[in-house]
Order: sequence, then C-alpha cells, then structure tokens
Amino acid sequence: MGCQSANEQITQDIDALGLKCPEPVMLLHSAMRKIQGGERVRLVATDPSTERDVRNFCQFLGHELLHFDREDTRLIYVIQKRV
Repeated sequence: MGCQSANEQITQDIDALGLKCPEPVMLLHSAMRKIQGGERVRLVATDPSTERDVRNFCQFLGHELLHFDREDTRLIYVIQKRV
C-alpha cells in the first residue's frame, strides 16, 4: 500500500517505537478520538503485531488505512478517520 498523497496533511504523528501490544493501538485510538473526520494520523511502530492490529482496528471502526510501509524495523501507517 503506497500512496504518496497519503502522507500529505498529517494531523498527528504517533511515535510508538519500542512499545508493545496493546500500547500502539491504544495511542492510535486516543488520537483518532481527538481529530475530525477526514483527518489523518501517522503511526510509527516497531511491534510486528501492529500489522494485524492496525488493520483490524481500521476495519472494525471504519477508518481507512491509506498507507503502510516498512523501513528496517519501523512500521509506518497512515490512517484517515472516517467522515
């Protein structure tokens, strides 16, 4: 999933490097509550379980996973809040 425009207009960045499940998704959930529909959050994590957890989180709550990428051990997600 790579979309250059997905990285435009990020409302909030979440640094979850080194955090283990469930902390990255808890931080994501908290951030999504604070932003408006259509705004975007970038989550950077190292816990491999976030691959499953972030996808499930988006699917369950109706948010859109716009971008996923790996840079070494870093997992980078851009999620857009449902409108």
